[in-house]
Amino acid sequence: MTIIGIAGGTGSGKTTVVRKIVERLPPHYVAVVPLDSYYNDTSHMTEEQRKAINFDHPDAFDWQLLVKQIDDLRNGKAIEQPMYSYILSNRLKETVHVEPKPVIIIEGIMTLLNKKLRDIMDLKIFVDTDPDERLIRNIQRDIVERGRTVDMVVDRYLEVLKPMHEQFIEPTKRYADLIIPQGGENKRGISILCKYIEGLVPHDI
Repeated sequence: MTIIGIAGGTGSGKTTVVRKIVERLPPHYVAVVPLDSYYNDTSHMTEEQRKAINFDHPDAFDWQLLVKQIDDLRNGKAIEQPMYSYILSNRLKETVHVEPKPVIIIEGIMTLLNKKLRDIMDLKIFVDTDPDERLIRNIQRDIVERGRTVDMVVDRYLEVLKPMHEQFIEPTKRYADLIIPQGGENKRGISILCKYIEGLVPHDI
């Protein structure tokens, strides 16, 4: 089994990179484990407390559960991956059944932050994109998917996303085995990465 960590700022193009890897490998050969699924269980909190959570801080994630479940996959055990609702700011009762696969991709903004998680990884990737490009993508995504206005997105970017990125996400670049500049737009870089990962796949499948 090969475990790959893919990190990078919000709007950097991580999802595009993951999709390209999945497309290049044989069907049903990859399991993608999103960091976003592992926000802490907030059932004990009031709605007001939940809305005050800084989702771009490391303390927002249940690292212990994530490390345990990746360990389980690595040891051939299926997991019940949590599902998180941004609308409720809490986990849903439903879970996602994930079977062990030859390639496991852990994808999220702070995937390379936790040392225990990094130590499990065979390949660590940082998707690097200019801040202004990431801001534009955030504006486009949050207006469509989360009903926010441009002013709301820009304010959140300046007050939360930018300082959290500089403090927690950008420094994890030094742990990466490979940095992909321009994110999902870097077709050549993604192609080289995919070829490398393809080389890890047995030829008899």
